[in-house]
Amino acid sequence: MLSPEIGKDIIRRELNLIPKLPGVYRMLNSNNEILYIGKAKNLPNRLKSYVSEKNHIIRTERMLSQTRKLEITTTVNESEALLLEANLIKKFKPKFNILLKDDKSFPYIFISDHKFPRIERHRGAKNRPGKYYGPFASSLAVNSAIKTIQRIFLLRSCTDKQIEDGQKTCFNYFLKRCSGPCGGKISVEQYAKLVEATDEFLSKGKSRKIQKTLSSQMEKASEDLDFEKAAILRDKIKSLNIIQSSLTVSEANLIEADVIAGYKESGKTCIQVFFYRSKQNWGNQAFFPKHDPDEKLKDILNSFISQFYENKAVPRQIIVSEDIKEKNLIEKTLSNKEKKNIKISNAKKGSRLRIISLAIKNAKNSLNRKLYESQNNRDLLDSISKKFNIENSISLIEVYDNSHIQGTNSVGALITYGEEGFIKKRYRKFNIKNDDFKQDDYGMIREVLSRRFKRAIQEKGKYLSFPDLILLDGGKGQYSSGRETMNDLGLNEIPIISIAKGKFRNSGNETFFHNGKDYKFSKNDPTLFFLQRIRDEAHRFAISAHRAKRKRAISKSLLDQINGIGGIRKRALLNHFGSARAVESASLEEIRTVEGIEEKVAKKIYNYFHE
Repeated sequence: MLSPEIGKDIIRRELNLIPKLPGVYRMLNSNNEILYIGKAKNLPNRLKSYVSEKNHIIRTERMLSQTRKLEITTTVNESEALLLEANLIKKFKPKFNILLKDDKSFPYIFISDHKFPRIERHRGAKNRPGKYYGPFASSLAVNSAIKTIQRIFLLRSCTDKQIEDGQKTCFNYFLKRCSGPCGGKISVEQYAKLVEATDEFLSKGKSRKIQKTLSSQMEKASEDLDFEKAAILRDKIKSLNIIQSSLTVSEANLIEADVIAGYKESGKTCIQVFFYRSKQNWGNQAFFPKHDPDEKLKDILNSFISQFYENKAVPRQIIVSEDIKEKNLIEKTLSNKEKKNIKISNAKKGSRLRIISLAIKNAKNSLNRKLYESQNNRDLLDSISKKFNIENSISLIEVYDNSHIQGTNSVGALITYGEEGFIKKRYRKFNIKNDDFKQDDYGMIREVLSRRFKRAIQEKGKYLSFPDLILLDGGKGQYSSGRETMNDLGLNEIPIISIAKGKFRNSGNETFFHNGKDYKFSKNDPTLFFLQRIRDEAHRFAISAHRAKRKRAISKSLLDQINGIGGIRKRALLNHFGSARAVESASLEEIRTVEGIEEKVAKKIYNYFHE
């Protein structure tokens, strides 16, 4: 085993050259791969601790034994160092850092800034004028909320063009889900009141006030014998009750808060984040950060919070299940980032303690499920080795499938499965480039495997790592093509299995091919179900990639073939006529009337279709 003194000597040599400033340090190995990223208020003082302390934890000793280089970036202050550290950790994913996995943006409800504002789902940067409400934990939650809000407040979801035309009422109006601004059924002033009521509900949680207003309107409609209107109002009240129950009104009256709780067991951790806005629970999400088994829960939460909010909006309150060591620094950094006062606190008693307890319980249940699935996956992976007499342990499987229609829009697909399930970041699609292979399944397999593994060999660890097993969708021919390709690349040691459906392509009658032998499973064998499941996922991914490519090909307009017709003019023509075919059959006079189409351009378009 290499000695940690190697890394300590490298740090000693650099110490005198490092300024006494805040910043970020990076430890690299002999291949220039980043092992660890850390921050410090005073860089030399922090790095001295690696040299002076004698009894480091095993993880730190392993890191120091692999360290061959030290890099430094100074910052203006410690807050800037914290943000830079979080950004670099997420970018480079060093093996000795605590890593937040499955990081993504969350969906919001967006109400646009128009004369008749539009309600829609939004994900990503908030760069459009309007109001954003969220985050919600999932697309399902936000879609359900929008649908219900439309029933209650009748905000439009139709396009701006439909509003501008103002002639045709959208279908949602007849379904009682829109107030009909597209058909001139409501004034700007009346619509503004609906938007204001929606804002009160989403930003202030004033559901009782809205319910009282609807109830009094329903009673008046009944007294006036307008039973149709009364029934509509009754349905709105029912929808309001549904959305209240689905969003769960918080007894802690949390206006703008995230509740973050962790649970650690068997060296693994689950962190649950609950989103509370306008006194309502807008859902929760489970995260499973990657870390050393000996890492303490409070340190995991500390790193999680820094990385989680690196690219997300931060609420005014963050309630955590553990005391975190950098609470004051993170509060200050996030407050400066968001330009508002942000408070991190622990729940000690009352309703907030009950909310934290619920979050911890959710984290425990999610972790137990994850551990069970991981163990179950481990057993299934081991069963494959046993069934096919594969000597090496299998932890990573790559599955390949192809999709095309009579050689058009040919696509090869790769999906990856590991001990913790499908690994979406390792999914890849390959547009088939060799024309001779576009109708040849065997040729497609050769091209895809060649491109995937040649790149991995050339880039030496900077591309996808090698799998422990390759699974091909197909029979003996696919197996032979795959085996021959891998052998030509010098990768004889990576085993290949191909999976072929039976004569009538019925699931459950698959035949497997490996090393010149045929294999069958009993119809109720869990390993068969497992192999079918990952094969079907590869097929799904291949089909979706093929359909997307075909859709792009179909969407290419005849207008793209006319020189001088760019995106803006093309959009103007399609908005005016509805389709490229309609432009083709239009007269010169009709083309001239399109905004942005000059006489010279109109003649060019007309002549293209009629010469």
